[in-house]
Amino acid sequence: MKVKELKLNKAVKALIIITVLTLLFVAAVYLIAYLTGFRIMYFGEDRFIGKIIKQDGGELPWKGTVYYGDGTKAELDREKDTLSFQEGYVYVGDITDVYMNGKGKLTYNSGEYYEGDIVYGEMTGYGTYVYSPGIGDRYEGFMTNGKRNGSGKYTWSDGSYYEGGYKDDMKDGEGTYIWADGSSYKGTFVNDVKDGVGTYVFPNGDKYEGQFISDVREGTGTYTWASGEYYVGEFRANMMDGHGTYYWTSGRSYEGTFKENKIVWELD
Repeated sequence: MKVKELKLNKAVKALIIITVLTLLFVAAVYLIAYLTGFRIMYFGEDRFIGKIIKQDGGELPWKGTVYYGDGTKAELDREKDTLSFQEGYVYVGDITDVYMNGKGKLTYNSGEYYEGDIVYGEMTGYGTYVYSPGIGDRYEGFMTNGKRNGSGKYTWSDGSYYEGGYKDDMKDGEGTYIWADGSSYKGTFVNDVKDGVGTYVFPNGDKYEGQFISDVREGTGTYTWASGEYYVGEFRANMMDGHGTYYWTSGRSYEGTFKENKIVWELD
């Protein structure tokens, strides 16, 4: 019995010694890491592991890995003002804690990039978004959470451009659209289409001034042909339809009813 007790006591002592040594080793590693500036820091659901520096009485993440709550991972290098994301895109600019915040440039591996204001990781404020070389489009203006909102200018690769108001990535408000073929529209847009009052100029020189509903000439307006003839009156489905007056260059005119671009002759 005494032999068994002796062996048991030795085993317990050995276990205690191993535990103490393990704790001392862990404490030593932690102390070395702490003294050399390595930390694990939490920012809500996001976590930083790496080197910090002392600044303004606090600790600032300097170099290391950021694990964001949404599963995204990035390498932080504040010495170079960069956040390099595992998906292949890189941010260079102002950083707050572990977040893109301020002014900077975000470049994607496709070649497209955004440069301008960023608020805690979101493209918000004024900036320029240049699409990949394969697309060639460009937007310069105001954005909110990555969407075009406010005034801005979008230029297509063929030279067409729109300049005016935006709401949730769609043309909305007063604006001007110039097409590569020479046609243009200046007026009101709603949900990305002509809606309200505006002027549309056709490539051949014809011009319409008046009301639009859902991208269609609808309501009252004036259509002027390049030849000088013009019509003033009602429109439906892009056609002269309803009451109106047609003026010829000879000075002759007709006032009455039109139906699908044709005069409805009224017999006395």
